[in-house]
Amino acid sequence: MTRLVLVALAEVLLSACSAPNPPATAPRDATVYVIGRGWHTDIGLPVEEITAPLAVLKAQFPGVRYLIIGFGDRTFLLSRAATPFSMLTALLPGRGALLITALRATPQEAFGASDVVALRISRGELDHLQARLWREFELASGATPIVLTDGPYAGSLFYAASAPYSGLYTCNTWTAEMLRAGGLPMPIGVLFAGQVMGMSRWLASQPD
Repeated sequence: MTRLVLVALAEVLLSACSAPNPPATAPRDATVYVIGRGWHTDIGLPVEEITAPLAVLKAQFPGVRYLIIGFGDRTFLLSRAATPFSMLTALLPGRGALLITALRATPQEAFGASDVVALRISRGELDHLQARLWREFELASGATPIVLTDGPYAGSLFYAASAPYSGLYTCNTWTAEMLRAGGLPMPIGVLFAGQVMGMSRWLASQPD
């Protein structure tokens, strides 16, 4: 009996110590766009890849091909007056807003190819990204995103954001955080658009 126990224990130990098969890499068959707009950055998703619950946004923009999402200070964005004073006050902690811009053209056609980076991610990573984006919306009692007002462009709307904006949590901090939720290795402590775009371009240049 003792010998049988020792043999069984040895088999368990050998099994535990043997190298497991490496997990199969999920195919990167989904795309997220990173868009540089001067000092600001946005995230873009193809409409056909947007799933529930984020898919509720598609009802507001029928017939479009891409949704572009960006974060900013609510007072500054809604005032639409970029004065030195308003830019300084936007650095103070305040309520955030999300600007959704709907596109029928590609992001490259809308913003210029040099200001758009397409990053390939897996479907699982896309699900994580969309789940995080959904949490960024302040929801009404019916669990629907709160529309604040029309955006500055045709086919755009401002939504209430759940996160506050400040000089230490900027639009670019937000973009990097969302991309990290999608499995992309964006740096911590991002404040500036150049940090987001530089890392995005480097990631896009790497082999799959």
